Amino acid sequence: MTDQMQQLYQQVILDHSRARTGNAALLREAAAGAHGYSHQVNPTCGDEIELETELETGGGLSVRWTGDGCSISMASASVLAELAAESTAERMLEIEAKFHELMHSRGTMEADEEILGDAAAFTGVSKFPARIKCALLAWMAFKDALSQAQSSLEEK
Repeated sequence: MTDQMQQLYQQVILDHSRARTGNAALLREAAAGAHGYSHQVNPTCGDEIELETELETGGGLSVRWTGDGCSISMASASVLAELAAESTAERMLEIEAKFHELMHSRGTMEADEEILGDAAAFTGVSKFPARIKCALLAWMAFKDALSQAQSSLEEK
């Protein structure tokens, strides 16, 4: 990765950590539709996130979250919420799998920006094992909350 690209990715992370997409009051339960909630904590550094997903009629997906932590974990949650607003649940699971793979590549993998969008900015984070958990925290919460929402949909 070029220095210029690395600086651009760092700027994307900083921008998302400051202007956080999806950082909103949680509803705790859906008025209608399928809803899931997850609370995750990174015991290594104390980062914490509460995240809700709601499956909307027609296949849409919304993500809301609140959290406290480093710029990497908060920016990652923001990127996830932004991607979710533009995706279906199935598409988000594909994106999550690619992001997970990228984070565990230890910097050996080039991010696919077409699939990952702004999540590609976390490529450099994958080189630092202590920071990988920060980047993955919201994504773990998302998978858990989405699974709950999908289960509640099946029950209806």
